[in-house]
Order: sequence, then C-alpha cells, then structure tokens
Amino acid sequence: MTSAGRFAPSPSGDLHVGNLRTALLAWLFARSTGRDFLLRVEDLDRARAGAEVEQLRDLAAVGVTWDGAVVHQTARGALYADAISRLAASGLTYECFCTRREIQEAPSAPHAPQGAYPGTCRYLDPAELEFKRSSRPAAIRLRSTVPEYKVRDVMHGEFTGVVDDFVLRRNDGVTAYNLAVVVDDTAQGIDQVVRGDDLLASTPRQAYLASLLNMPEPEYAHVPLVVNSDGVRLAKRDGAVTLGDLARAGVTAAGVRDLLLESLGLPAGTLKQALAVFDPDTLPRNPWVWKGVAGA
Repeated sequence: MTSAGRFAPSPSGDLHVGNLRTALLAWLFARSTGRDFLLRVEDLDRARAGAEVEQLRDLAAVGVTWDGAVVHQTARGALYADAISRLAASGLTYECFCTRREIQEAPSAPHAPQGAYPGTCRYLDPAELEFKRSSRPAAIRLRSTVPEYKVRDVMHGEFTGVVDDFVLRRNDGVTAYNLAVVVDDTAQGIDQVVRGDDLLASTPRQAYLASLLNMPEPEYAHVPLVVNSDGVRLAKRDGAVTLGDLARAGVTAAGVRDLLLESLGLPAGTLKQALAVFDPDTLPRNPWVWKGVAGA
C-alpha cells in the first residue's frame, strides 16, 4: 500500500484560515516526502448540509490537491465494529454508564488531567452491571493497561501523555474519534499525520490503541495553531476568517494562500513553488496571531 499523508476535516461549517493553514502544511509535508495526499471527511458527528462541498471547494481554491476519492467515516462502520470486537475478545473493553457530569465531578487519579476517566465502571460486578443496563445505554471504554504512553513528534520531539480508559463507542452508538482515526489511518495507508498541536495531548491514546490492534504508528507532526489577538484558537466568531468572508471584503483565495505561506516563512505563490523550498526544520514553532486583512 502506498504511504500517504492526509487532511481530515469535520463537515460542520466553512474552513477558516487556521484550518486552511494546517491543510497547506499537511499537503507540503506529504508531497515533500513523496507521499500521496488523501482527504477524509470525518462526518460521524456534527455534519452540516452542504459543508463538505464548500470545504472541498475552498481547499482547491488555495491550491490543495488530493489523490483518489474522498473517504467518509460514515461508510466505515464495519471497520470500527471489527476493531472493537477484537479488543473485546482480548478483554480490553468494558461497559460504562457514567454521564459527562459524573466524570467531571469524580476525583481524578494523581497527575491525570481534568476529565480523564477515573475508572468508575471498570470493576462493576454482574448485579451492578445488570442494574445499570436497565437505566441507560452503555458506552464502550478501553480497559487500558498503561497509565501513559510515549510518542515522537516531528515538531515537539518526544511527548508522553496520559492514557486513561477512553471511550471507543459512545452510548448513542457513534464511534469515538480516538478509535475511528486509528482505524481509518491504517486502512488508508496513512503513515504521516499532520494536524494542529491542540490534538497532541490525545495522540498517546491513539498510538497506544494502535499498538493493541497491531496497527502501525504513523509519523506525527503537530503544527502550531492560528490564534486571535487574545491568544485563543481562531474561530469563526473572530470575524472575517473564511474564504467566503474574505472574498466579500475583496481578498482573493490566492491572496489568502500567499498570506498563509508567508506566515510559514515560505514564498508567496503556488504551492509547487513553496514545495521547492519547504523544510520542516525551519517552520515556526509558535502560534500565528491572525490580525485580519485590511478592509476585511
């Protein structure tokens, strides 16, 4: 199978300049290493009608090209179910009936981040299990055998993060992101994952899960986010931050692309021109502050 990188947006709305900057980086990382570049629509949750078409249009407008057909997570349920069945057969899953509020209010293990699962349902006896089944549907959690796991990242070096008993399938039957992304990347031959560094903390969970499923761990590169003037991750509420909004203010897609490339220390112009001088070692390590564009 051909090695590949990818961009995997959730079709919940228009891409903003932060999403597009990450997409450009994912494309540059993949193409500079001779990899294919794939698109996967992560539509298990929060899909908005028409958003996918708009996102693909905007990616093409800034010069991002991709190989093969776009893959949709909603068509891959059998793969996720098989992975959970394999884990269950090895005794590595259990049912959980906790609400989000109960998890937030429960005492955490020492050094675990807020919201890490404290193991409340891990040791339910048969009678307790039967009683809880009658009151609410269960989520499926991983029965982790390690407290933490180490990964290596192109941008951050070695990173060790907490591995709790995270959810594999929610109690509404929807496959959780941490499982879906591992299964999808392996099934698609993706061995390079470039994404925003807000997802670095969850990466040890995914790498550990891949090891349990005998799936290869990809090369990771978690890149700096685009933030607003307050240092908060950019969002659509921050004004004219999508291609559509910026176009209405007179800024072309090519102009946005040039601005994003310059923020990375790369020359304005086509992505092919940027690719000719692309070097991950010279990329900025700090977030880029979006100050808007004159007139927008």
